[in-house]
Amino acid sequence: MRLWNGWGNENSELLMELNSGLRNLLQMLVGPATPLGEATLEQVMAKVPASRAPAHPLISTDPEIRVRHARGQSLPDWLAMHSGDVDSFPDAVALPENSEQVRELLRYARDNNIDVIPYGGGTSVVGHINPEISPRPILTIDMSTMNKLLHFDRESQLATFGAGTPGPEVEAQLQKEGYTLGHFPQSWELSTVGGWVASRSSGQQSLHYGRIENMFAGGSIETLAGTLDIPTIPASSAGPDIREMILGSEGRMGIITEVVVRVTKLPEKESFQVVFFPSWEVGLQAARELIQQRIALSMVRLSNPLETTSLLYMGAGDDSSGVVALETALAEKGIGAGKVMMTFGVTGSARHCDMAKEMALDHCTGLGGLADQVGLGDNWAHGRFRAPYLRDPLGSAGYAVDTMETAVDWSTLPQAVENIESAIRNGLADEDEQVHAYTHLSHVYGQGSSIYTTYLFRLGDSYRQAMGRWHKLKAAGANQIVASGGTISHQHGVGRDHRDYLVAEKGELGLAAINSLCQLFDPESQMNPGKLLPDELN
Repeated sequence: MRLWNGWGNENSELLMELNSGLRNLLQMLVGPATPLGEATLEQVMAKVPASRAPAHPLISTDPEIRVRHARGQSLPDWLAMHSGDVDSFPDAVALPENSEQVRELLRYARDNNIDVIPYGGGTSVVGHINPEISPRPILTIDMSTMNKLLHFDRESQLATFGAGTPGPEVEAQLQKEGYTLGHFPQSWELSTVGGWVASRSSGQQSLHYGRIENMFAGGSIETLAGTLDIPTIPASSAGPDIREMILGSEGRMGIITEVVVRVTKLPEKESFQVVFFPSWEVGLQAARELIQQRIALSMVRLSNPLETTSLLYMGAGDDSSGVVALETALAEKGIGAGKVMMTFGVTGSARHCDMAKEMALDHCTGLGGLADQVGLGDNWAHGRFRAPYLRDPLGSAGYAVDTMETAVDWSTLPQAVENIESAIRNGLADEDEQVHAYTHLSHVYGQGSSIYTTYLFRLGDSYRQAMGRWHKLKAAGANQIVASGGTISHQHGVGRDHRDYLVAEKGELGLAAINSLCQLFDPESQMNPGKLLPDELN
């Protein structure tokens, strides 16, 4: 059973408690915090109003299922659920088992003037699945029962999945055939293949496997105007690519029911290596040159000095002696204060992996890098999906953690990182509150890189105060992203939290074009209203 107000499953082995080392570090960085009370599921269920949805055999109006589909996994969602301050719920939830049932549900919605929210894994961190307060009834269509491998074309390396198939099931079903999709976003355990397409997701090893737009070969989308089938053509010059209309559409045009993806054979070998560099500038040079020289890596992740130190001590737990010993050994070799940590991966045949790793290490050591010899790369791989589990123990201790991400060109990246971090770090100066912010590059390209900034702060005396602090920090970081010429989202999508920043990237004419597509498929704006487009177009 999924946690109703947090990340993960109730019995997950990844659920954690805040160790004393991390607690002490937070007290030093942002100050001692006071835990806040926590609403119970029963208290939130008591707020669920009577359903406005007409009866239908495919829907449920049970209060608990409506609560469990009321919010995603953003920090505002977490604050709402834990405080009990939830002001909107779906009127009904449906779990269709096939495309015909989705079509039936859309006919029901059209005939009864009902808003529709597609729901994949519920992992959205920008408000994709949240019901907007509406005079119309709201139906959430949960795709989780459409979770099977439907067809596998081994010769063409194409696999067709029900859109509600979560990451582990995608991999388990493919690996039985000796193949992999290789799409590993941090939400991989819970997010779905349809959600990846709808939000233009990016996996941790996209250098090797590609982003979801490289994997998405075709599929089926049920809309209020009819069924849109996208054939799996290897390449085409026949006008605009219809796939691009659906990628990142966030449910505004319809519900993705089947997804055809390009898969590859399971790699013979895979490994991850950590390298330390004496400075952020040298680390940036190494990351840029590795990708621009086309060394065949599967990922490159570079942590700036603050993140490097933070991660080392956070991972140390109650005993930091190992970190102290590591820092002493690095300092003896000229890598002291200001050091940064790079993690790179190699994936493929044994021969390819060995050659690529050797080339990468030669390049890194030529720039003054020092390769880790104690298995930090293996540690990263083992804990690669743990980060979302940290929010709950931090919250229980009175702290909040959130992230912002973008992508910019290499020429503007150093200043952009500095400006975004500084804006967030000083975002609560009017309250004399400290904010701890640090950054890593998670996906690199020949042209530029993503920027992923994590920030921690105290919740304060109430959930209302915590929400006010989040709004300040979100605006501070987002405004600096726009000022730096970056995208408002590299991998999390737009949802409701980013919609009003979209004009900086798309322009007025571009937004009008996107809106015209939405109106074509959904003239009454019933499909996931309030998401993707700015307020004036919703």
